Amino acid sequence: MPIFWLILIVLAIAATGFVIGRKRALQSVGGDGRRLHSLPGYYGYNVVLKAIVPAFLLMIVWLLVQPLVVNNSVSGMIPEEAAQTAGSQSLVMSEIRRLSSGLDAVTGMGLLSEEAARDPGADPEAISQTLRDAGQIVTSEVTTPILNAAQRFRGLNATGNLAMSALVILVALAGALLAIRETNPEFRARNTVEQGVKALLIGAASIAVLTTIGIVLSLVFNTVEFFRLYPATDFFFGTEWAPSFSGRGGSSQLGIIALLWGTFYISIVALAVAVPIGLFAAVYLSEYASPRVRSFAKPMLEVLAGIPTIVYGLFALLTVGPLLMSVFGREGFGWMQSGTAVMTAGLVMGIMLIPFVSSLSDDIINAVPQAMRDGSYGPGATKSETIKQVVLPAALPGIVGAVLLAASRAIGETMIVVLGAGAAARLSLNPFEAMTTVTAKIVSQLTGDADFASPEALVAFALGMTLFVITLGLNVFALYIVRKYREQYD
Repeated sequence: MPIFWLILIVLAIAATGFVIGRKRALQSVGGDGRRLHSLPGYYGYNVVLKAIVPAFLLMIVWLLVQPLVVNNSVSGMIPEEAAQTAGSQSLVMSEIRRLSSGLDAVTGMGLLSEEAARDPGADPEAISQTLRDAGQIVTSEVTTPILNAAQRFRGLNATGNLAMSALVILVALAGALLAIRETNPEFRARNTVEQGVKALLIGAASIAVLTTIGIVLSLVFNTVEFFRLYPATDFFFGTEWAPSFSGRGGSSQLGIIALLWGTFYISIVALAVAVPIGLFAAVYLSEYASPRVRSFAKPMLEVLAGIPTIVYGLFALLTVGPLLMSVFGREGFGWMQSGTAVMTAGLVMGIMLIPFVSSLSDDIINAVPQAMRDGSYGPGATKSETIKQVVLPAALPGIVGAVLLAASRAIGETMIVVLGAGAAARLSLNPFEAMTTVTAKIVSQLTGDADFASPEALVAFALGMTLFVITLGLNVFALYIVRKYREQYD
């Protein structure tokens, strides 16, 4: 049963239970709700919680555990020679999952009967041809052991989904019946519901932490798997980026140095544009601008933050690039060979980052107490001296945070780089040459022709893990600077 329909069935059980629970509570006191411990609606909500929460928890746990059980069961069917030929058992499992999905697709289209898809003696070549005719991806020769493993994979998943659907519905019904049975005038439904809602709120608040942990673990596990297939020294110290989607990565050069250089170079250019303009704009809006000008200029600046990055990328490709070419290209200084270059992406990215710096810095500067300004004006300091010696030092921790946010945004930008900076991975100091970044290569590697478990695809996780560590280091360093300054200022 599809997950969508299963969720609808559980919700229907909960809605029916709400009506029955509320009605039963009123019937137990002859329709006089004043004799109930709680309002009638609480008895209905008690049924809803006890029907939905256990059922959904069971479904979530089942969906997390079932793939592990199925993969462990199927991996024992993989011949050793197949794993050695592919280079890794995970590559074979990826092929099995892809073949299983293809069988589901062709049986759903009616191109293959369910009996033929389950037949262990089916002809692998005929199955492969049927999958190709249906537009399914078949990246290697399908053998009988691999086909049998994919058939078992389908069967175990189908059985598991059926068992999950039945158990989830039974748990929802049991929870609803239990809540209806305990409905009576003395039952403290309000207390039970409020405690249940509190537990749900705590769980919702924990999602952010758990999501972060999940992201980190996903990066770590896939990065470890990548380094089992590709040498770590070649990745961290290699200066050439030349992935090859043939031969399972045997001829690929996956050095990260050139990508890191492009990432930092473009980010530095962007920050060189965004930080001065954004900070000066914040100082003007907070200290010099009249309320009328501020009410107009601040929203106009913040509009820049709402423009999609693909629009900035098109702006870089169609406007900024040709403009720079007319000045620094063959018709001008001759420094620029094409419109895609570090300077193109850096300038447009800097424009995009201006509201991140100006808006946050403006809020921080406005938060500086007016008494500090008055204390500076009293001895005769001018407005500019007050801003330079009192306001900006007091707001510096927040300004550092704004710059750090802009730096993180610049490091993680993708579309502007793809359209404005090109795709060349090179080590160069010339800002008018095309370069690329780590994020752009993450996208290209995961949307290429390689298997998801191949080095060319897994390298995306290693790149993401490297960016994560670098960003974390920047955060720690910025926090150290802010705390050190605060100690001196206090």
